[in-house]
Amino acid sequence: MKPQQDSRLLRLVSRFLKYFLLALFGLAIAYIASMSFGAVHFAFTLLPFVFTWVWRLGLILFCLIAITVIFESFR
Repeated sequence: MKPQQDSRLLRLVSRFLKYFLLALFGLAIAYIASMSFGAVHFAFTLLPFVFTWVWRLGLILFCLIAITVIFESFR
């Protein structure tokens, strides 16, 4: 009996999800560190830019996850 083989799309999406969550964690640590060192104005200036990109990348990742779920359910 063969073990279940993961598709390339599933491996790609899981890798994207891993790095997206690591990036979010890193941004949270950088934001807390900048707030503690007194760079409040710099952090507030970059916050809308970072939020826009995180929102868009998260939405693209969510669509990729949905496509992967549909594709794997047909397999």
